Formats: sequence, structure tokens, C-alpha cells
Amino acid sequence: MKDRIILHCDLNNFFASVSLLFNPTLKDFPVAVCGSKEERHGIVLAKNELAKSFGVKTAEPIFEAMAKCPDLITLPPMMDKYKEYSVACREIFKRYTDLIEPFGIDESWLDVTGSTLLFGDGETIANRIRTDIKRELGITASVGVSFNKIFAKLGSDMKKPDAVTVIFRENFKEKVWPLPVSDLLFVGKSSAKRLRDSGIFTIGDIAACSDTMLHRLLGKNGDDIRRYALGEDCSPVCRMDADYKPKSIGRSITRGKDFCSEEEIWQLFLELSTEISDNLRKYSLMAGSVQIHLRDTLLATREISRPLKFPTNSAMLIAKKGMEIFRENNIALPLHSAGIRAINLKAEDSYIQQDLFGEIEKDEKQEKIETSVYEVRKKFGMDSIKSGTVIKSEE
Repeated sequence: MKDRIILHCDLNNFFASVSLLFNPTLKDFPVAVCGSKEERHGIVLAKNELAKSFGVKTAEPIFEAMAKCPDLITLPPMMDKYKEYSVACREIFKRYTDLIEPFGIDESWLDVTGSTLLFGDGETIANRIRTDIKRELGITASVGVSFNKIFAKLGSDMKKPDAVTVIFRENFKEKVWPLPVSDLLFVGKSSAKRLRDSGIFTIGDIAACSDTMLHRLLGKNGDDIRRYALGEDCSPVCRMDADYKPKSIGRSITRGKDFCSEEEIWQLFLELSTEISDNLRKYSLMAGSVQIHLRDTLLATREISRPLKFPTNSAMLIAKKGMEIFRENNIALPLHSAGIRAINLKAEDSYIQQDLFGEIEKDEKQEKIETSVYEVRKKFGMDSIKSGTVIKSEE
């Protein structure tokens, strides 16, 4: 069977690049887009190439970035503009294919297998897209071209900025296998450390491992990354259209001061779960599990998830599950930031409640109440009805 032709387009230093379009006098200076110091969002969100040359890194605190680059100029984010340029890039992609899968605001996969007769081979299409973006939007992109999504993503990371990298089936072992395990998509920091501690340092080492060893080290993720290392990723590029369904829905927040009590965490979880619940209803989805995200005052991050007894779209039930997870794990306070996420999502119409013992009668009542509230807010605005707990948290 003929290989697919998959592109991964990554907009270079996206936030910083767009911000500099509106601050052109700063283009020859080291610049970073940062969150507000006053509101404790004081981290680097993006940086330009000059700031990067000083060692400035995304997600590091501003004071650390300034220590590396004392002349660093910081700019506030321009989220409306970033969304506008992201949409404009996708309009460019649509000239070449309708199979477009966003991977965040600044990255997308494209399946151009059926476009080659019109526009040329994968590398030619990648260069056309890169040129269109640069000419029409004034920003640059790096594009990876390969026979699957994982290697296309890897290719877009290999040459930056403003470049195209092609990884063929015939040469992927030479190009991909010498790379460190941390370069492979879905190998996070903790997984990379566990692999290195076991003597697995490169993607080629992953490919050479037995299924049993990787499963023992990383569970199902170990099975998946071995397939990826062997070039066996067959996942399709899923277009984001009217039938799009998110794989998870979550929110997190960093306040102007630390979270110092369980009551504050509960108020936060309930407030964020209200937004999550509305989005679940918007997409006709139910949460099968809940995940909480916690960051302590030393900026160490922890994520913990647990399944729900029954799938739900209730804000109250999602928030309660979040607090149950929080208490079960004896989380130490204070916390710098916290969040909650609905995961393991299921379609509403695929879930048939089989309540043999009346255990979820109260849950159904709660969901019906919240559905009615959702319909009122949809008609009259999000602030038309609020929980008393949420109002208290805003005082």
C-alpha cells in the first residue's frame, strides 16, 4: 500500500512573531512574550530567536530569563491577534487539503496524500505553504514531511526556523533513531527519566526494546511509543469541522496569591467545573474521569486522575470528584496554581444508564438542574445565573 504524505506545520516562535508584527521597532532586540508579573503569571510564554540565543526558555520565570538576558524586552500577550493569525494560517492550509488537524494554536497536521497531482510531492507542498505563510502573514513556519504524524511532528522540530525536513520510510532509521528519547512525541519528562534510568537513551533504543520491558516501565504508553519508534503510527489526520469533539476539556488558573486552604481549592474547582460542564454540553459529551492539575510554590507540577463511577456532565459532580482526588492524595498547601480537567470523554448518546440500585438518581437530578441553568445562561449570558460558592470566591 502506498504511504501517506503527512505534513506537520509549526509556526516559529508564534506569540513572539505575531507580537513583533505590531512592534516592528523591536525586531532586532531580544524579546519575550510574558504573563503578568503582578498577577503571578510571570513566566515566558514565547521568545524570539535572539532571546533564544541567550538561553531564554519557554515556561521559565521572568526573573530567570532576565538573569540570562538583562536586556530582554517583555511584551504582554495579544491573544486576539494570535487567534486571528492562527485562523489565517488554517485558511492557507485549506488551499492544499481539507484534512487538517490542529495541535494547539500554532501547530497543525495536514494529510496531503490526495493533493500531489495538483500541487507536487510532499516537500514541494510544504515549501509552498511555508512561502505562503511568510509572504502573506509575515511570520515563518517549520514543516515536517513524513509517512506518519509522529515523524512529521519530529521533522518540524529538527530544523528551525523557516525550514522543511523530510523523513522517508527508507531513511527514518538513520534520521530518527539516533535522537534522544525526549524528542519523541508523548515521551514527557518523567517517562524520559524512567527510560534513561533503565539505559534507554535514544529512539533507536526504544525500537530495540522488548514489548514486555517497555510495558513494565511505562504501561500502555510504553506499547505506544515503541510503535512510534518503529514508524508504525497509523493514526489518521482528523479534520476539525462541525463534527469535531475534544478529547478532554479543562481549565487551570494562577491567582494573584497562593491557594492556602481547601475552601479556596473547592471554590476554584466548582468555578472551573462550571465552564467545563458547559463545554461538555456544547459538544454533547460526558466525562468518564476527572484529572486535577497542581503546581506548588516551587513550580513543581503534579497531575492525578481518577475514574468517575458514572459518566457525567455535571459541574458539581466533576468538582466533587476533583476534591475527592485532592483529599485522597494529601496535597500540601499552599499551591501556586490549580486546575481540573474532564477526561475519558464519551458521547451522551452512547451512554445508557444502567442504575440497578438507584445509586445515581440524585446525580440525574443534579444534571437536569444544571442543564436547565445551562440553557438559561446560553440565552441570557454566562453571568445570568451563578453558584453562590462562585460568587463568594469573586468577592
